[in-house]
Amino acid sequence: MVDASLFSLEGRTAVVTGASSGLGAHFARVLHGAGAKVVVAARRLDRLDALAAELGEDATAVACDVTVDDDLVALAEVGAEVGGGAVDVLVNNAGIGLPIAAEDEPYDEFRRVIDVNLSSIFRLSQLVARPMIERRRGSIVNVASMLGLVASAPIKQASYCASKGGVVNLTRELGCQWARKGLRVNALAPGWFPSELTDDMWNDDSSIAFVKQNCPMGRRGELDELDGSLLFLASDASTYVTGQVLAVDGGWTAR
Repeated sequence: MVDASLFSLEGRTAVVTGASSGLGAHFARVLHGAGAKVVVAARRLDRLDALAAELGEDATAVACDVTVDDDLVALAEVGAEVGGGAVDVLVNNAGIGLPIAAEDEPYDEFRRVIDVNLSSIFRLSQLVARPMIERRRGSIVNVASMLGLVASAPIKQASYCASKGGVVNLTRELGCQWARKGLRVNALAPGWFPSELTDDMWNDDSSIAFVKQNCPMGRRGELDELDGSLLFLASDASTYVTGQVLAVDGGWTAR
C-alpha cells in the first residue's frame, strides 16, 4: 500500500525563483498545494504580490534579481526566517534565453544567460545549503531543460543549451558533494511546455508542426504534467535519489 504522505510538504518551507510567471508561478502553486509555506522570488514584485495574495498567508513575496548577490543573500535570509532557521526545499527556476545564431550572439548576452541560468543556481544553492547542512535535511530542485541534454538545433540557442548543460552537471556534482550531509540535489528537465520563453512557438504553425513531428508523443506538455515529478523530487518520496536529472519531455531525449 502506497503512503501518500510521502509526497506531502506539510510544515515545510520552499523557495521558488523565477516565480512571477510561467513554470515558476505554477511550481509555487503546486508546492503550496502540497502543504508548504512558499517564498516566491523574481524581479517583478507586482506579479509576486498578486501570487502571494492568491496563495494566502503561507506565501511571502521577495523582489530578487538573481544576478545580484545582495539580492540572493537577502532571499536566502528570508527563506531561512520563514523556515525557522533553514529552507526545506529550493527550486532554482529563474531562467532566460532567446534564439539567435551562435555566430551572431553578442558575447555579453552569452555571459548574461550563463549568469542567470547557471551562476545564480550555484550561488543561491550555496547560501541555502549552509543552514540545510546544519539540519542535515533539505532538497534542491534545479530546473534544467531537455536542451541541457541534447542540442536544440535547428533552433539556435547556444547560450541556453550551454547554461542548461551546466545545470545538469552542477546538479550531479552538488548532489554527490552534499549527499552525506543530508541534502539531495536533483534536476527537472522539461521538454516543450507553455512558458514565457516559448510563448511565440505556440502562435506559429511551423513551430507547432516541428514539435508534433519530432516529439515521440506528438505534442507539447501541459503544466500539470510536471506536478508529479516536482513533488517527487521535493518530498520524502525521493529520499534515496540525488544527483539525478528527470526529463519530462514526451520522449524527446529518448529518440
